[in-house]
Amino acid sequence: MNEENKEELDKIRHSCAHLLASAVLELWPGTHNAIGPAIENGFYQDFDMGDTKITEEDLPRIEEKMREILKTWDTFEINEVSVEQARKDFTHNPYKLELIEEFAQGGKTITETKQGAFLDLCKGGHVHHAKDECKYFKLLSLAGAYWRGDEKNKMLTRIYGTAFKTKQELDDYLRMVEETKKRDHKKLGRELELFWFDETAPGMAYWLPKGLILYNTLYDFARNMYKKYGYQEVATPIINKKELYETSGHWEHYRSDMFVSPMSFLTDESSALLEGSEVFGIKPMNCPNAMKLFTFKTRSYHDLPLRLAETSPLHRFELSGTLNGLFRIRQFRQDDAHIFISPELVQSEFENLMRMIDEMYAPFGITYRLRFGTRPEKALGEAKDWEFTEKILGEVLEKSGKEFVESPGEGAFYGPKVDILMKDSLGREWQTGTVQLDVQQPKRFNLAYIDASGKEQMPFVFHRAILGSFERFLGILTEHYAGKFPVWLSPVQVALLPIADRHNDYAKKVLEELNNAGIRTELNDRQGTLQAKIREATLQKVPYMGIMGDKEIAESAISIRSREGEDIGKLSLPQFLQKLRKDIDKKA
Repeated sequence: MNEENKEELDKIRHSCAHLLASAVLELWPGTHNAIGPAIENGFYQDFDMGDTKITEEDLPRIEEKMREILKTWDTFEINEVSVEQARKDFTHNPYKLELIEEFAQGGKTITETKQGAFLDLCKGGHVHHAKDECKYFKLLSLAGAYWRGDEKNKMLTRIYGTAFKTKQELDDYLRMVEETKKRDHKKLGRELELFWFDETAPGMAYWLPKGLILYNTLYDFARNMYKKYGYQEVATPIINKKELYETSGHWEHYRSDMFVSPMSFLTDESSALLEGSEVFGIKPMNCPNAMKLFTFKTRSYHDLPLRLAETSPLHRFELSGTLNGLFRIRQFRQDDAHIFISPELVQSEFENLMRMIDEMYAPFGITYRLRFGTRPEKALGEAKDWEFTEKILGEVLEKSGKEFVESPGEGAFYGPKVDILMKDSLGREWQTGTVQLDVQQPKRFNLAYIDASGKEQMPFVFHRAILGSFERFLGILTEHYAGKFPVWLSPVQVALLPIADRHNDYAKKVLEELNNAGIRTELNDRQGTLQAKIREATLQKVPYMGIMGDKEIAESAISIRSREGEDIGKLSLPQFLQKLRKDIDKKA
């Protein structure tokens, strides 16, 4: 979507957010509307509804009121007003009054928008003819949201919706939403017995036996890539003194996203009151520890590139209102690595990373593009350092022929970055891995290596996580495959289904041989009909079912059926193993 189309769509969605606010205020007088922006794929509006509780069953009623009001709406009227007038107009809405005071203190112009009898505080960005341009909308869901995303503030009711220019676009999107609900990884995680979440550990997954097999299979895949591309694995402390993060710059730039002891809610000022106490942080990323590892001994140019990979658990203090299954989580691991190089190796190492990205994404049948983030407003270091690193990454991206988009100001605080944006089977785009080039942390940690002339030089560092968080990546894969993982990833690759009790001994022998061959196999020898067993294995999305009865025993064979219902036919055990090995080796 080009910028012009995006701007036009944002105007439709923002206008629909106003329409939603107008409808809710008419249906429930006394409600306060807070904010209602256009967002990716739609819009939302936040409400303080007092003691009123609404559910998703109320959404059709709200939609009906919105369509009724829309018939009377046309052009939005925008007026610049004084602070006093704005206060008067919104005297009963504390959320608008808070915004008005902020605008006043910041010297910002205050504008109001009026459509029919509905008045709101807004800077603009609406359609020209609402009743013609805002016809194709749909309310989708409800959620709780803290005012301004702060847990200390009141929980508001957030209503999500979407809107498009045409009915066809809306219908296509709603079909995708329904398909997404079927593929919801949180739902599939329970049904397939992969993982679950409990309120005693918000934002942290319990991995069940099958889920841990899936997790470890992905982890082993990443570790094999480490070996192929010359990485050494390390492990570093999970808890570190705050001084480490002060040196790296994370204490200043990332403190609010960290778990900090003695108590996670302490501010810097209050922690200083704890006489004799030391403040520790649970690490949210591995890079400060990687810098420390480099200082373990004197390094030479012969040691470079030094590629250190680490998958220790990381913890980030995500707000409870933002947690979302495996997609937004507080405890996770990632295929993290830090590559220490001399300046002349930057380009070749980045090209090497691009090849590694291709190889690691190929088995999943997923396409991706790249996003190039440059110097943010709050950045460490001098402009010349950023110009140099941005120039190198930009040139390699241009030469690579890969699709990428520039994102000014979206780099890490210590260096430019290249994010991986992968597209799943529903056409949704996800940010997964990232590659960042850093000269700031090496400076702050006084890192040095001895060059060929015997002089000390500062190394450059690539931070890179290609798959990114294993948890997030597996959440994406669960929805991408709708739980039908390819054979090499599937927690159970074969389900053996004896037809009757007299076939169980044969099935147990096959089970032993498959397990000895490294095939993840389960035997369903419980009482029940064959059809019931087939249905259970199909619902568990097991790639292959091995059915065994009198004929199969007589022929020393297994009748193979796929989870799609395909009858593959009778195969001997060696033939079936050959087929399985082929699928696994091909990552099919």
